[in-house]
Amino acid sequence: MTGSLLVAGTTSDAGKSVLVAGLCRWLARRGVRVAPFKAQNMSNNSAVTPDGGEIGRAQALQAAACGLEPSVRFNPVLLKPGSDRTSQVVLLGKPVGVTSAQSYRSLKAGLLETVLDTLTGLRADYEVVICEGAGSPTEINLRATDIANMGLARAAGLPVLVVGDIDRGGVFAHLFGTLALLDAADQALVAGFVVNKFRGDPALLAPGLDQLRALTGRPVLGVLPWREELWIDAEDSLSYTADGVVGRPEPPLGEQWLRVAVVRLPRVSNATDVEALAVEPGVSVRFVTEPSRLADADLVVLPGSKATVADLAWLRETGLADAVRAHAAAGLPVLGVCGGFQMLGRRIVDEVESGAGEVAGLGLLDLDVEFARAKTLARPTGTAFGQRASGYEIHHGRVTRSAHPGLVVLPDGAEEGAVSGSTMGTHWHGLLEDDAVRRGFLAHVAHLAGRTGFEPAPGTSFAGARAAQLDLLGDLVADHLDTGALLRLIESGAPAGLPFVPPGAPAGR
Repeated sequence: MTGSLLVAGTTSDAGKSVLVAGLCRWLARRGVRVAPFKAQNMSNNSAVTPDGGEIGRAQALQAAACGLEPSVRFNPVLLKPGSDRTSQVVLLGKPVGVTSAQSYRSLKAGLLETVLDTLTGLRADYEVVICEGAGSPTEINLRATDIANMGLARAAGLPVLVVGDIDRGGVFAHLFGTLALLDAADQALVAGFVVNKFRGDPALLAPGLDQLRALTGRPVLGVLPWREELWIDAEDSLSYTADGVVGRPEPPLGEQWLRVAVVRLPRVSNATDVEALAVEPGVSVRFVTEPSRLADADLVVLPGSKATVADLAWLRETGLADAVRAHAAAGLPVLGVCGGFQMLGRRIVDEVESGAGEVAGLGLLDLDVEFARAKTLARPTGTAFGQRASGYEIHHGRVTRSAHPGLVVLPDGAEEGAVSGSTMGTHWHGLLEDDAVRRGFLAHVAHLAGRTGFEPAPGTSFAGARAAQLDLLGDLVADHLDTGALLRLIESGAPAGLPFVPPGAPAGR
């Protein structure tokens, strides 16, 4: 079979990313050569490809669902917000500058050519390409310059499936309204709907599905049930709420829990790093935004940040900076990752990201960081806690002076990161996804925190947990969607004669 499909969503976090991953897994298990594609992603959760490019982490997960290594072709445009009004633009894996929301509109015309060329290449190399939209396809203020939703669908002739999240309520209004605010040519490509995160009796939902079809002339191709197991590699920042527990903690093997407080920075980047801790039995991981939440934590984690200096100022304004220092002064463990690592030093010199010049760090590590214009993008290997280790780096800040041994030893004997007493830091994302490294780290943390009753689990596999979630997504597609209709849609496109639903797009949009 050959063809393509665009999965759009009524809102951010409606389920686009997981549905694309599920479709990719389902097709790959059928023996189809399938690839994911997201023309434009806005996210600070990113991954590094084997050739040193940067893409959205969701597309890396979707690639894994296909049995593929991540590629810059799967996400040609990545926007990394550094503030409410500016984002770094990453084009085909490499940063090309910073843009405001207004100036980005003028860049889109040129980016569309790159997007379409990339998609054309993928369609030539793979039997099926499953595309993911961005945000909502009915952002009427942005439609004229859209390159990720209906603009892409129109330019590439893609049939569109719209997914809505019923768990938040209002799903029928969301699905109907999404269609009804598109112009006739856009509506002609919208071929059906999927309802996501349903809890309850399907019989109670059925009359609403029938009415939606009668109103729109388009079928609901399935209802995906709520599954608590699905939480690894969440794409949207909405999934990382303040004071929210990560994952589904299992009871400890020993007598004690290990409690992890992850500071939910305003511009948190690659918050998914802590998910590897959350798969462990007896490890409770929680995002926090105020100082009292650190009082009973065993481990405090400062994660990555796309705005290191600004988020460091926020730590001070909220009182969290003093709480982190007090935690370390008590001999309790602190881990900084990437931007969080940089905050732990004595001095940051940043003329690149914030333009703030020299800024004092938290002073928990005796080191200096200076931001370089060239971004470090790498997938290094080494050893940590006596185990083989790997990770990926995405940062402008570089350590220019350190008085500490590194957390990771590289193959050539060089060291990365720093360790001073109970405080640890590294630029490496994904370090804790290595099972043996994570077990060594947890044993060290439990010792520092005095949690003698905590036992690291000997057989936990993070890669296995991720693969199990991808398989579950594939199963949900196979079991709960009209797969025959999906295959026809992918191969033949949107059916002719789909009715127009008024009022359509506003005049002059």
